[in-house]
Amino acid sequence: MDTVALGNTGERVSRLALGAMLMGTLTNEADSFEILDRYLGAGGSFVDTADCYAWWPGPGNRGGESEALLGRWLAKRGRRDDVFLATKGSAWVERAEQVRGAPWEVFSKEYAGAGGDTLRKAIDGSLKRLGTDHVDLYYVHVDDRSTPIEETLDVLAEIVKSGKARHIGWSNVRTWRLERVRQVAERNGWPAPVALQQQHSYLRRRAGLSHSSIVDDEQMDFLRANPEVTLVAYTPILKGVYDDPEKRRGHGIMTAYEGPDAEARLAVLTELAGELGVTPNQLVIAWLLHQTDPAMVTLLGSRTVEQFEAALPALDVKLDAAQLARLDAAGA
Repeated sequence: MDTVALGNTGERVSRLALGAMLMGTLTNEADSFEILDRYLGAGGSFVDTADCYAWWPGPGNRGGESEALLGRWLAKRGRRDDVFLATKGSAWVERAEQVRGAPWEVFSKEYAGAGGDTLRKAIDGSLKRLGTDHVDLYYVHVDDRSTPIEETLDVLAEIVKSGKARHIGWSNVRTWRLERVRQVAERNGWPAPVALQQQHSYLRRRAGLSHSSIVDDEQMDFLRANPEVTLVAYTPILKGVYDDPEKRRGHGIMTAYEGPDAEARLAVLTELAGELGVTPNQLVIAWLLHQTDPAMVTLLGSRTVEQFEAALPALDVKLDAAQLARLDAAGA
């Protein structure tokens, strides 16, 4: 599996990362272990989770299930040194039972936030569940604009200095905020984010949409100008809708993308996938893995072993310059 530089840290990570969001809840332990084993067997090393994964699937889920499962897997396999391990804090929901099923506008107000004491408690809880003394990358999961940036960065610097995390990242954040974070970190000699985790796929968000979590042209331009921050692209295949026109119709994930531009890009994607003998989902993953300007990591989260195995052939899809240009030029 190919690797990519992580910012300017001097280390390289798998270009395809594995998301563990539903492991321990909707994905049972046996299947989770098999996916993790298959991922490492394919040459992968970058595993991503968060303390809040996953409180929403059903009654009894509180968050921490994914980290706890990864802790059991790491203990059983003894491969901690083979894994670049990332987790996140700030989006823990204490009143999970009360807000489960509520719209985002409701439950997002329950996020724990990125205050100093909150993140100190969060990293310790994550390390305990993961059964390790450090993570390689620790994200602010959801940008917290109610807490001073100085307070958040100060505690993150403390976490790095203590050895509990090696690097920091930010997720679900607007470009101007990320630049302010970087400036404050530089001014105070604190660690700055080396990774930006945002939603990014082949489809482009529809015109006029205001969204803090989906990459737009301005954010791509920012990343090109600041290679010390590596994009980690989550939800790359948009819950698998590329393969199924029926699934796309009425699917909530499409709300941010639907329109003439999406239709034009889907048409070209589907046509080229047919010519190459691959699925549209596989082609989207392959397209992302070919991106170098800016360089990025594609974060794949598979709920089942079958979904993971269906995605793996994308690693072997080689796109030439003409095919990439054809995909890039598509749109309305």
